Amino acid sequence: MAQMDRCARLGGQGVGVNQRGAGPSAGFIGLLQLQTRFPRPVGDIGHPRTFDFPVVRRIVHQATAQAVVRDDPMVLRQAFIEAAQQLQAEGALAITTSCGFLALMQQEIAQSLHVPFAASALSQVSWITPLLAAGRRVGILTADASALTPEHLRAVGVPLDAPIAGLDPAGELSRTLFEDRPTLDMRQAEAEVLDAARALVGAHRDIGAIVLECTNLPPYRGAIRRATGLPVYDCNTLVHWLWQGVSHQASLPLQGSSPS
Repeated sequence: MAQMDRCARLGGQGVGVNQRGAGPSAGFIGLLQLQTRFPRPVGDIGHPRTFDFPVVRRIVHQATAQAVVRDDPMVLRQAFIEAAQQLQAEGALAITTSCGFLALMQQEIAQSLHVPFAASALSQVSWITPLLAAGRRVGILTADASALTPEHLRAVGVPLDAPIAGLDPAGELSRTLFEDRPTLDMRQAEAEVLDAARALVGAHRDIGAIVLECTNLPPYRGAIRRATGLPVYDCNTLVHWLWQGVSHQASLPLQGSSPS
C-alpha cells in the first residue's frame, strides 16, 4: 500500500502534521516552527515531505525570522516553552525547532520538559569535532553571521573561535527569509549559499566538516557537499538522530539477525 502524506493546519494553534507510515498516535517528533509565509522546498524542516516519520508542527505566533534572529527572541521565551509543553502532552517523543538561533533557549526549554529537546543544529558542532583529524575544525554556515553571537554558541557548547560565514544580507535567500516574501528563486538562492560555503572554506583551510545553522539551508546540502568536498550536517541530520533514539519504529536490525 502506498504511504500517505498529509499536511494540515488545525484550529488556531497552528498545528501541522506530517505523516508517512506510522501516525502520530505511535509517537512523533514535535517541531516548534516560526510564523512565516516564505517558501519551504523539500528538505526545509517545514516541508511536510522532508521526513519519512511523523512530525507535528506547532507554529509559535509572532516568532518571525526577524524577531528570532535579529531582534530579542527571549521576549518569546514563554510562548516557546508553552508550545513545547503542549507538544509533549500530545505525545511528542522529542522536540526541536525551525531556527538554529533558538540555541539561546536550549537550557530553559529542556528544563521544562521530560523528553529530549534540541533547539539548534549547532549542537552537532561539539559532537562532530572529536571525529575529525587533529587540527581540523567544524565550520558554521548561518543565515546571518552578524547576528550569531558568542551567547548562541556558548548555549550549545560550540567553541567560540568556530569559523563562521553567513548569507549575503542583500541576497535573494536572505531577503526572502527576513522580509518573509512569498516567492523564492531557488537557483539564485543556491548560488548564494554556495558562494558563502566557498568563502567559509576558502578563509579557513582547517575546516573538516560544515554544520548548517539555518533550517532553510538543507535543500542545498548536496550542492554544498559537492562544492566543498566536505561532510555537511544540518537540522535534518539532527532530527533523524533524535528519531532513531526515541522511536520503537525506527529501522534497527533485529537482535541476533544475520545480514542478508
